[in-house]
Amino acid sequence: MKESESQLDLEKSDLKFGFIKLTDCAPLVIAKEKGYFADEGLNVEIEAQSNWKVLLDRVIDGQLDGAHMLAGQPIGATIGFGTKADIITAYSLDYNGNGITVSNEIWKQMQENDPDLQSEKPEHPITADSLKPIVEKFKQEGKDFSMGMVFPVSTHNYEIRYWLAAAGIHPGMYTAQDITGVQDADVLLSVTPPPQMPATLEAGTIYGYCVGEPWNQQAVVKEIGVPVTTNYDIWKNNPEKVFGVTKEWNDTHPNTHVAVVKALMRAGKWLDAVDEDGNFLNRQEACKILSGSEYVGADEDVIDNSMTGTFVFQKTDVRPMPDFNVFFKYNATYPHYSDCVWFLTQMRRWGQITEAKPAEWYEQTAKQIYRPDIYRKAAEMLISEGKLDATEVPPPDYDGYREPTDEFIDGKKYDGKDPLGYLSNFEIGHTE
Repeated sequence: MKESESQLDLEKSDLKFGFIKLTDCAPLVIAKEKGYFADEGLNVEIEAQSNWKVLLDRVIDGQLDGAHMLAGQPIGATIGFGTKADIITAYSLDYNGNGITVSNEIWKQMQENDPDLQSEKPEHPITADSLKPIVEKFKQEGKDFSMGMVFPVSTHNYEIRYWLAAAGIHPGMYTAQDITGVQDADVLLSVTPPPQMPATLEAGTIYGYCVGEPWNQQAVVKEIGVPVTTNYDIWKNNPEKVFGVTKEWNDTHPNTHVAVVKALMRAGKWLDAVDEDGNFLNRQEACKILSGSEYVGADEDVIDNSMTGTFVFQKTDVRPMPDFNVFFKYNATYPHYSDCVWFLTQMRRWGQITEAKPAEWYEQTAKQIYRPDIYRKAAEMLISEGKLDATEVPPPDYDGYREPTDEFIDGKKYDGKDPLGYLSNFEIGHTE
């Protein structure tokens, strides 16, 4: 099939997408820089946004056609937590990619509480057990223990809450009257934009944070903090960012949306390409591109700490972590209903969903927001064009629910088809 024959009848060809300066904006950047958008007849501008709220607001009001979004943003908007709007996603940008970093002083105290952490290469995963006595001491002294996350409906918020709560540290509740999320909190979680995390930590305003790369590696390079865990250890192969548009935009530009998803799939595949020994073929080039000031704007050497298959916890603790960033394999690009349901369970657990919901509500809501039908159209076109193999996407009879897994830091089992059973397992937060 010729390129011109494979193009869709586009409703709109000049597009502007928003992103935040994080390495997981890579699929949008690569789709532009490697010409995949252009192959679909799209002229795409991608523009950095100052924070997640501004990004979402600009998608809603039409200043942006779509954006690199937190996986929780289309969900939070659709159910009306914060800004109410019908946002959908047909494409998951990546798995994993986040870390939790603490200040040097807090790390030193954690090591004092747990001598095993005093090794140059301590055993992982590192739980928050050694943090608990520090938090308790702060409370006894009447002092706040503050940590940063990037947005109330971000994966980072749910991951740091999950990590803390697994060790018996209460991260606070949201209520209908108080959406700050600090009721009953042992640790006060506050919003800090990702690029500002290291400076906020260095200033002593927060004692730790959960953020995407390269802002954990930046703390290591600047010698101001120590990453203690990644979200790969909190939940192996967890969804992180998605490509989001308003439902209205999709309904007005259905072919354009499919064309965008096609380009993003090709970019994800390029990012995850490996040689026969499993070494990344294109990640170093990606790091170089992302280091540009118009994109992530961090040094290539900082970005490649995590993007090229390793993760630096400390200068003495550099570990191979080929799956720290996953952009394509393991069906990472597919909008799985079970991923949406997990976020909904966490929104309920912490009170962002203020009332208990029946199990069917979780499935119905997921099917309203996640649109594998659009993904399938894009995949089928790429397969027919010879740019994708049918084995690289889930089979046609796949129901959108990943297999149940207990690969969480607390070992609890998650089955997307049983959200209420999952919620009932927790000791902290709403359990129904």
